Amino acid sequence: MSAPATSRAILPQRVAGAVLRDRWPTLARAKAATRSSHLHWAVAFLLITWVMPFVIYAGPIRLTPYRIALIVLFMPCLVWLAQGRAGRPRLADVLILLFGIWCLISLTAVHGVAIAAQTGGIQLLETLTPYFLARCCIRNADDFLALVRMLSIVVLTLAPFAVIETVTGRNIYMELASYIYQTTGITDKETRWGLRRVQLFFDHPILSGVCLGSVLTLTHIVWGRELTFVRRWMRSSAVGITAALSLSSGPLGAMIIQIGLMIWDRVTRRIPGRWVILISTAALMLLAIQLMAKRPLINILLSYAFEPQSAFFRTLIWEYGTRSVASYPWFGVGMGAWVRPEWMPPSVDMFWLYNAITYGLPAGLLFFGAFAAALMAVISTRPLDARHTDYRTAYLISMASWFLTGWAVHFWNGTYVFFLLLLGSGMWLGDVTADPEGPKRTARTVVARRSQSVPGNGGHSTERPLERKLEPVNRPSRGRRDR
Repeated sequence: MSAPATSRAILPQRVAGAVLRDRWPTLARAKAATRSSHLHWAVAFLLITWVMPFVIYAGPIRLTPYRIALIVLFMPCLVWLAQGRAGRPRLADVLILLFGIWCLISLTAVHGVAIAAQTGGIQLLETLTPYFLARCCIRNADDFLALVRMLSIVVLTLAPFAVIETVTGRNIYMELASYIYQTTGITDKETRWGLRRVQLFFDHPILSGVCLGSVLTLTHIVWGRELTFVRRWMRSSAVGITAALSLSSGPLGAMIIQIGLMIWDRVTRRIPGRWVILISTAALMLLAIQLMAKRPLINILLSYAFEPQSAFFRTLIWEYGTRSVASYPWFGVGMGAWVRPEWMPPSVDMFWLYNAITYGLPAGLLFFGAFAAALMAVISTRPLDARHTDYRTAYLISMASWFLTGWAVHFWNGTYVFFLLLLGSGMWLGDVTADPEGPKRTARTVVARRSQSVPGNGGHSTERPLERKLEPVNRPSRGRRDR
């Protein structure tokens, strides 16, 4: 007798139709799940308060909406950390925590407990809360996409205000906000090429360019994956133009580098070790310039600023700032005057040097080490699928723009909070591991894996389960048909 028809018809249908459909969702279902993802309420709350330019004074303490949000979110962050929502601890987490603690120690050593409790408390709050909030609430690709989508929408919403401000010279955004409550005020009315430098709700136009410009790559690569070709380029261009209206050389240079890195990523996608080649080539070129030029490398790089006077002062900041660190290496100068000529402005327009000057060399090394450790945790992840690879590339390019502008710009207040939030938002990529078989899975692979969990086979069966399950009871002779 021949085998029953069900042994070859119903069973394969059950395996392929039920098992495969349940285990491996289709691309349409994956995209639908992505579109339905939402940003965590705590991150959305912080970003909404971040765009509010209001100032509230509680005695000597200067509060803003985003600082109030940080105070509200501080305890929930501690609870989420205790629950393990941030995943396994990373070196960057430890270094960020030590940086915040050292800032308190240094301020206490220089100014006493009262100043340390006020100024150091705000510094600790603005450092730890946004970073660990992102670590706890941005935990997968959908969370990251939701964050990038909201940031991009924020920039696109600000675009009309930026155009009006640069053309008319009026900060409509700040003017409208002033009807509601006291605002931070307009700090710079300088024009370049007949246009007003756009400030929006930031403390300075250069900070507007830094923050909005860092969203360019994220919009193009992360959100752009979900868009059509035309929408992708239209929204990326709108983000880039809005950020460029700050008319600052630092942010503009950072965006040019972002575009160059995106082009390199696209053109050399099939070349192994392409990023090592790029970094090595850039390092050799900088070394050659340093050896052959008659002036320091930092002077050459800063000479491309729109204003020669601004570039001149930044070279002086590096020269005298390093002297200040050498004079006060352990605890820095705190809120006091740092070592410089009397005619020099007190501002330190160099973020990577500011922490060392203010809180001492340990603080500068701790923060720089935390930044490097965060990037290395993401870079060292292997292997990744196409989506996660694109997200990692976008995150690293965005962080590269922050790194470069940090040598010519100081990040303070809301910009500093935004930077820490973005830094922590990509750390989940360090925990991602993708199955190298990925799309190559077949019915045979799925059933074979499922059979390993069937009781009685001990999880070590080497048979081919699909053939074993579908084998007829009595194999018919060649050419004979089932009846």
